[in-house]
Amino acid sequence: MGKISIVSAKYIINASINIDGVVDRPDVIGAIFGQTEGLLGSDLELRELQRGGRIGRIEVNLETKGGKTKGSLTIPSSLDKAETAIIGAALEVIERIGPCDAKIKIEKIEDIRVSKRKYIVDRAKSLLSNLMDKGMPDSQEIAEQVAHAVRVMEIQNYGKENLAAGPTIDDSDDIIVVEGRADVVTMLKYGFKNVIAMNGTSVPQTIVELSKKKTITVFVDGDRGGQLNIKQLLTLAEIDFVAVAPDGKEVEELSKKEIHKCLRGKITAEQFSLEHNIDMEKNDKEGDKKDQKDSSSSSNSSSKHHKGNKNKRDKRSPNRPNINARKDQPKITPPNLSKEEKDTLKEKMEDLIGSKAAYILDKNLEILGKLPISELDSTLQGIKDEIYAIVLDGAVDKDLANTIDKVGVNLIVALDKDKNAKVNKGTVKIYDEL
Repeated sequence: MGKISIVSAKYIINASINIDGVVDRPDVIGAIFGQTEGLLGSDLELRELQRGGRIGRIEVNLETKGGKTKGSLTIPSSLDKAETAIIGAALEVIERIGPCDAKIKIEKIEDIRVSKRKYIVDRAKSLLSNLMDKGMPDSQEIAEQVAHAVRVMEIQNYGKENLAAGPTIDDSDDIIVVEGRADVVTMLKYGFKNVIAMNGTSVPQTIVELSKKKTITVFVDGDRGGQLNIKQLLTLAEIDFVAVAPDGKEVEELSKKEIHKCLRGKITAEQFSLEHNIDMEKNDKEGDKKDQKDSSSSSNSSSKHHKGNKNKRDKRSPNRPNINARKDQPKITPPNLSKEEKDTLKEKMEDLIGSKAAYILDKNLEILGKLPISELDSTLQGIKDEIYAIVLDGAVDKDLANTIDKVGVNLIVALDKDKNAKVNKGTVKIYDEL
């Protein structure tokens, strides 16, 4: 009859051994069988139990030190709780092992099924977690995956440069220009089908042609590269509006809510150009030259073409004043500023930095009003008799210089000055030079 293995046991008896002398493992096992023989009756005879597979192999570990032996023993059991406890208690009656006094003490009886049950629970948790992570997606996820795949399939190659674009470029009056194909995919994912990509840092001719016929909104990343792309587009194409992603974020990273927020907060191309000192007159001049050339061949065709260009420029800059130099400009006397006046102007400039706004001041350098830079031209002409000085969070460009000369502002303090801005000497003071 084979002996029971520890794997099939239900309980394990763990005991400690202390012996006053030196003995070997066979001495311990012999003492266990010999001194419990006939003690518990025939049903609990250790030899018979082991022969019948009810008690497993007795494991003994001994260590001898200083003439004494210590160790431990384990006995696997497939008996029930009560019978196993009786076998354990019987071991403690052993008083001698070989020629030496000995003491065996039961430390614990371990239920193997408890540890197995704990392992099963822990393993089941792990398996369930993996099943949930890698299992079938729910209906909402499936719908989103299908919708995303369909929108990606809607991407087309548009124009001679094969630009990535949505399916409604030709049908839409309003076009959104983004930087790359990944941006187009993101926009299509959220339902924007009137979108086209530049596919690089250079401005494709296809976008230049579209800008002459449609309302263009540029939507770029919130980094330095995005700002440079806007400037290129503004100088080469007829851009109407500008939208920028939050600082440090790319369009392809934005959520649907963030994209809608950015597009709602778009500004006109004129306002962006004023804030960043970009000359947009180049396109207008080129358009006028083209009109004049066409008029030499066909006056009627030229008239229609010129009217179309004029309407396009008027749409881009509805509030932009047409300022022409006058012979009766008021006499401007640039002031000699005292230290106190310079300090006052510096303080007002520091209040404005980062706001893209301007202060209008009287002769006592008191604030008459604060307004965005984009509204400065029209406001100056409306209250020109009361204006003495302007503090500006930006640069003095050509248009603003013309207005200053026309209105007769004595002093303007700015962060910078365009080299093409011609004003009376001493009128413009750069903030860093105060």
